[in-house]
Amino acid sequence: MSAILKRLEFIAGLLPENQIAIEDGSESLTYKELFERINHCAQWLVNHDVKCLGLNAGNSIDWVIADLACQEASVICVPIPAFFSEDQLRRCITSSGVDCLLTHAHQLKTESFQPNLTLDAKGIALGTKLQSLKIQSSARAVYPDGTQKITYTSGSTGNPKGVCLSLEHQWSVAQSLADTVPLKRPRHLCLLPLATLLENIAGIYSPFLSGGTVVVPDDKARGIFGSSSIDVQALLKCISFYKPDSIILIPQLLGALVQAASDGWVPPDSLKFIAVGGGRVSLELIFQARSLGLPVYQGYGLSECGSVVALNTPEEDQINSVGKILPHGKVTIASDGEIIVTGAVFLGYLGAPETWHPTKVKTGDLGSLKHNYLQVQGRKKNILITSFGRNISPEWVESEILSSPFIQQCMVVGDGRPYLTALVSSDEMFPDQHIERWIQEINSRLPDYAQVHQWQRVKGKDLLPLLTDNGRLKRSLIEGHFAHKIDAMYSQESLQPDSRMVMP
Repeated sequence: MSAILKRLEFIAGLLPENQIAIEDGSESLTYKELFERINHCAQWLVNHDVKCLGLNAGNSIDWVIADLACQEASVICVPIPAFFSEDQLRRCITSSGVDCLLTHAHQLKTESFQPNLTLDAKGIALGTKLQSLKIQSSARAVYPDGTQKITYTSGSTGNPKGVCLSLEHQWSVAQSLADTVPLKRPRHLCLLPLATLLENIAGIYSPFLSGGTVVVPDDKARGIFGSSSIDVQALLKCISFYKPDSIILIPQLLGALVQAASDGWVPPDSLKFIAVGGGRVSLELIFQARSLGLPVYQGYGLSECGSVVALNTPEEDQINSVGKILPHGKVTIASDGEIIVTGAVFLGYLGAPETWHPTKVKTGDLGSLKHNYLQVQGRKKNILITSFGRNISPEWVESEILSSPFIQQCMVVGDGRPYLTALVSSDEMFPDQHIERWIQEINSRLPDYAQVHQWQRVKGKDLLPLLTDNGRLKRSLIEGHFAHKIDAMYSQESLQPDSRMVMP
């Protein structure tokens, strides 16, 4: 038994024998049963000589078992988001050297891998839910020594980038979270896909270190499909039914819950801690959430740093920050304002030896640090410089507009332009006049150079393909796709800063 499982076994020994470790709505396992399943899967991996396992499936108990079994069997684990395109899936498999893929049998079109890969079905690895497919490929993966997990982020292009992490790094972040979040034996509901590193580490490992219970309902039960589609009623039903102590949200999900609570949905009394990350959240939205019974605390991190760097908690909270730096890492601010992380950092990028074994991570985010609490102003590369020479972080203005739950998405534009404009999506039930009043209200709080002088409405479904897996804007792609709308807001007929333009 590995040191990790021995540690979890020790923790489990301090708990009641029937303490549930994990459940999914149809099955539950005690810690003892979980260990038995992990060991069984680890032995299966060894018997089939698996060196690198690709995990391409939705949330389930089997997903968690396979992930931990890889650690037990010293196998590299490659979580692949279930919503990746076939081309992205193929790239992940070939670049990382996956020699066995666990997936839902109905989900994989094997012909898409020909002629470069030969797939050979080897039976069921974990019962009846996941199919194992042995892969033979001539491709040779290049990754740094010590790599245990390769996590992919879709980023701003269609070519996923592989972030290589050590086992120690993953669990050091999990331990920091377990030590920082004041919940003992928490009941955590996994809402984000487990292939998302944040949910993997903060939603599985950390609760286990605290002797808690992890709840992993499938996509349908959670009401979350693909990278960005949400069935709000299913999501609310899931949270109310499972009555968790903690959940993790991205800003879009928080907005949906705030809107629901404003409309009369009552969050379960069990909720004690809601972490939100993946994008900037306005103070007003956090205040509004808390007033509605949603105990929201903002955090900050990135895959290269093991998913979490800073976090607010009920005991240590500065609401105008993204939280206090967690004990496993260290943050400094460069002379140009960029946030630099040292301590627990990734091993490097897959296939890029020049990046291996860094001592620090340049995050690309701008921020400040006061009394060990981190404030984030926005992305360094996203800074807009207006034709009047004003430097503006678009995330600042966007977060203010997004503080209303009826605004689903917003992107501010204005680099090299005389004033700011915005693309806005909202539920069809809200008329243009409603949006206009809200933007004017936001403008009244902002300095003149940061006000949005014109906006255009876009359909949410048109934006979905232009978002990353955690809901962030792919800005260059959006600007290209909606160039005609953006140009129209700066046309000769609409150069008066006080004018407004709305288009379907």
